[in-house]
Amino acid sequence: MAEPRKMIPHPVEVTLSIIGGKRKRLIVFYLLGGTKRFSELRRLLPQATQQMLTMQLRELEQAGILHRQVYAQVPPKVEYSLTDLGRSIEPVLRQMCRWGEWYSEQMGIESQRLPPHTETHLEKQTTPRTSSRRTG
Repeated sequence: MAEPRKMIPHPVEVTLSIIGGKRKRLIVFYLLGGTKRFSELRRLLPQATQQMLTMQLRELEQAGILHRQVYAQVPPKVEYSLTDLGRSIEPVLRQMCRWGEWYSEQMGIESQRLPPHTETHLEKQTTPRTSSRRTG
């Protein structure tokens, strides 16, 4: 009897399994700007519930993407920062952002503007945009 084949995940699936959570990409994106406290992340992600944000942060920590620093004080202070492994995804997130802006422009979709303090993390797109805007 043949042994069942072990399914090896595609690299895209591996990437999405790590940053594919509901808010994980934005969490990592905001942490590119530096260490953030939990309350700062809550303000940056107002649509995320406290429970969802906690779960997403734990999953990113387990994946080795972020570091959680707990300070022994009252009230408790917890800070999150990217690990070297987490920082390595920066080019992917930058490209996703540029592509999203380009796509929104092509489709005539108004996309969310990033808060001014986060735009410094994005390089301006150097490749020319096409003028094949879809009408419809």
